[in-house]
Amino acid sequence: MTTTNVASRVLATGFASPEEAATYFARRLTVEADVSDVRADLAAGVGNLVVVDSRALVAWEQGHLPGALHLPTAEIAARAGELIPRASAVVTYCWGPGCNGATRAALAFATLGYRVKEMIGGYEYWVREGFPVVTPLGELTTPVDPLTAPLNAPLNAPTCAC
Repeated sequence: MTTTNVASRVLATGFASPEEAATYFARRLTVEADVSDVRADLAAGVGNLVVVDSRALVAWEQGHLPGALHLPTAEIAARAGELIPRASAVVTYCWGPGCNGATRAALAFATLGYRVKEMIGGYEYWVREGFPVVTPLGELTTPVDPLTAPLNAPLNAPTCAC
């Protein structure tokens, strides 16, 4: 391998120790879930799992995950207790990576004492991975975006198998 005298942007800030990195990455997995894992759990019928769409009604009506509960972030504090049992594992989602609505919703649930994770990628990546959504026209799927998931993944399987 040839080396050059080019300054590295990656190496310039150093690295966490392997122990610090392991702690950090393990911690992230306790508060985040990806769309493939959420889809697999929903398809398997995992008990006590409640997926919450925290977007506004107009977004919900445009399309949402099958089986999701619509609970906009501003209403979580007032309505979560009547809609979601405390023993539930809550997964929040919003539009996608460019939106932190699911993060705000997850914070609201955590503040109320719920076990909660944010679905990273949100509605956008759910759709891009070819999973079904409920729309005014019924349940629809779109073709898989090959930049987000394998084109020929088995039905109901975690699409990236990572």
